[in-house]
Amino acid sequence: MTGPSLLPSHDLPARWRGRRVFTVVDLTFTPCKSFLAAWQGWLDDEARCERLHVVAVAPLAALDHPPANTGSPLEAELQRAWPMRVPGLHRLEFADGRVVLTLAVGERQEMLPKLWLRADALHADASDADVRDARTLCKSLARLASDDATVCINASVDIHATFERALKAAGFVCHASGASQQVKGRFAPRWRVRRHEPPLPDGDGAREAIVIGAGLAGCAVTSRLTARGFRVTLIDRHEQPARDASGNPAGVFHPIVWRDDSVAARLTRAGFLHALQRWRPLEHAGHDLRRSSAGLLQIADTPADAEALAAAIARFAYPSEYVQPMTRSAASRMAGVEVARGGWFFPQGGAISPAALCAAQLAGSAAQMVMRMNIEVARIAREDGLWRAFDSSGNEIARAPAMILANARDAARLAGLHGQPTRIVRGQLSMLESADFDALRVPVIGEGYAVPLGAGSTLIGATYDIDDPDPELNAEGHVENRERVAGMLPGLRFTEDTVRGGRVAFRCVTSDRMPMIGQFADEAAARRDARRLSGAWPLDLPRMPGLYGAFAFGSRGLIWASLAAELVAAQIEGEPWPIERDLAEAVDPARFLLRALRHGEIDPDELSPPVCG
Repeated sequence: MTGPSLLPSHDLPARWRGRRVFTVVDLTFTPCKSFLAAWQGWLDDEARCERLHVVAVAPLAALDHPPANTGSPLEAELQRAWPMRVPGLHRLEFADGRVVLTLAVGERQEMLPKLWLRADALHADASDADVRDARTLCKSLARLASDDATVCINASVDIHATFERALKAAGFVCHASGASQQVKGRFAPRWRVRRHEPPLPDGDGAREAIVIGAGLAGCAVTSRLTARGFRVTLIDRHEQPARDASGNPAGVFHPIVWRDDSVAARLTRAGFLHALQRWRPLEHAGHDLRRSSAGLLQIADTPADAEALAAAIARFAYPSEYVQPMTRSAASRMAGVEVARGGWFFPQGGAISPAALCAAQLAGSAAQMVMRMNIEVARIAREDGLWRAFDSSGNEIARAPAMILANARDAARLAGLHGQPTRIVRGQLSMLESADFDALRVPVIGEGYAVPLGAGSTLIGATYDIDDPDPELNAEGHVENRERVAGMLPGLRFTEDTVRGGRVAFRCVTSDRMPMIGQFADEAAARRDARRLSGAWPLDLPRMPGLYGAFAFGSRGLIWASLAAELVAAQIEGEPWPIERDLAEAVDPARFLLRALRHGEIDPDELSPPVCG
């Protein structure tokens, strides 16, 4: 089935008119052609929907063949945005973010269950399917379909009837297609469907939100919400944004690579690639993010680790633009100084100014944002469908239908989370002033990190002091930082007089070292129903309407903030999620409550604290 048939097959553009979000799932063998046709049709329609999502499932090999540029401006844009050859979900935005292509890269049978969305149109090629494939595919489509979603499947004549039966069994009503190889229908099940139900837009179109916390997380969330037309009230306890860990002179960004493609590795890869996608438009708009451009080098903990990771990089066939294994001699040449061991190099990793990034995001949100600085939120409450934030005197700061807690260690308190799942980590970094470090060409990480800042300045760190509330610099922290970096870079000379200052900042982490991103659970309701929920899945949990979190990023705020903001915005708006379902569950703020329910640790007769701080 060729791309141009997408529009007439689903009665487009008529069906997306007047809609806030319209989502197409494309399972054809020519996803680029289908997407380009949908994009062009959207551009040609003056009554088009606000945001058009096309989610295309394609095998990894499809990334080897970027769209040909035959002179079409749309083809050229898609070619420039074409992602790296790595598996997972790749989110590509066009038309100022109003047209979005999400490439779900992997085998169809593996990727479809991982998608989390509500589709308005489902488009597929299945000419080589057999009976079993037909049943499996139609069940998967039904899980993704919204009410009255249209389906169009290109199937060979000999299996046409099989698909009609499979679609009917899955809840679709089939009708004549007018094409001998097309099976068409509409999702109208005669039974109640248990599935993900994102919120539907308000009829009056009013969208307002409160974001608490103006660090990396809060600024990213504000940016993604205002881009969707929200009016945001941004609240922070400091006089200016980016004053806690987000105020460090520089921060490093890179994915992680390990022996297996674990959840942590996949999540950091998704965050890394999404961050790069979000930062480029800011830089093209003229914002100086003070981002390094020569890559980042990671030194292995042991020679055995360096060998194991080199083997893993080869086994996963990662492209050289993503990561490259490095012997000790090659790593030393790359760094410009002697290194202790081999490791691996991230050509698109590096260092960036968190504060400059926050400022750029807020500059783009200024017309849709009100900032309430130097105000600490003492408690929150929900009344008459609105979330309200109060100061310590009981005065209301702001109210809105949606609230996002992006205030690190204080978010768990405001939300009243079960089991105190977050802890603080004191991080002391040191600033070195010495010409001896001028030879260092790229940021180097490992046991610690060293970031060249130019003009003889180098940032090193950072300590990792769990539950240490001391805000003052201390000599022991500087010694620890020097020793860590000396273990990675033995060719550099470290003395006490090279330290010219430093900074202490506090990070927030969870016991599983994964962030908290997404909608909060209604813990009081879950406690009352603890016995029934003892075998619960995330979808079973009652949720707090309009209350979301983006916090506990630890030392990976630069990697996770942009992705977290997109996930929260997608959840609020009922858009396709930018990561796979299992990754979203791994960062769900309700995951600790869910584990406690499964282990029988929740007493239904014990009252939980109200969500009011």
